[in-house]
Amino acid sequence: MKSLDNKTAIVTGASSGIGRAAALLFAREGAKVVVAARRRKELDELVAEIARAGGRAVAIAGDVRDEAFAKALVDKAESEFGGLDVAFNNAGVLGEMGATADLSLAGWRETMDINLTSAFLGAKYQVPAMLRRGSGSLIFTSSFLGYTVGMPGTSAYAASKAGMIGLVKTLAAELGPKGIRANAILPGGTDTPAYRTMAATPESEAFIAGLHALKRVSTPEEIARTVLYLASDASTFTTGSALLVDGGVSINRT
Repeated sequence: MKSLDNKTAIVTGASSGIGRAAALLFAREGAKVVVAARRRKELDELVAEIARAGGRAVAIAGDVRDEAFAKALVDKAESEFGGLDVAFNNAGVLGEMGATADLSLAGWRETMDINLTSAFLGAKYQVPAMLRRGSGSLIFTSSFLGYTVGMPGTSAYAASKAGMIGLVKTLAAELGPKGIRANAILPGGTDTPAYRTMAATPESEAFIAGLHALKRVSTPEEIARTVLYLASDASTFTTGSALLVDGGVSINRT
């Protein structure tokens, strides 16, 4: 038996990187998947790849800042696949970077809306669906930035991701008695399109790798395996956690 047989999952930010890897892994492990992102073409390609491998998925393109989009994803999970068991709220951006005093209010608000408000909106509609199911697993992509590490120029990003951990802990306390778990993953450097913008030269790539105890960055598939753990019954006693999957960047001093 596969670890997500008879489960339905939503994955946001599924057009690339960690979200795409998680959607593919969920489908291989038996889940029916609703994949979401802004880019329709990439989502359609993902759905086709899942179908070729014998899985089932549907795509909805939209903006995670839109409350109607959060609702539409849950409605699709219930109408197409009969319910919702897992939600991986993964969509996010680095946002406007720079010294805190130089950040624009518009840039701050955009980062908060995409990273943190979208997480709230996701949970707002996912929780009732999971209550109808009788159980569920909510998973969010946070960051070590703002939690174990402060890095200059990342105020909006770090604050949004730290706020997400507060949301996760509250959800876990609220929903634990009702059979729903809530956890956050905190990835380290991961080979995604966002990472490649920062590691555009051999020197910057080596610098980022060197920050980690493992002296390398992760693949999206490595992070997806941790997401699978939280989605599956392997983690039935894990809730309210901020789970570091960071290659030791939080503890490394070498």
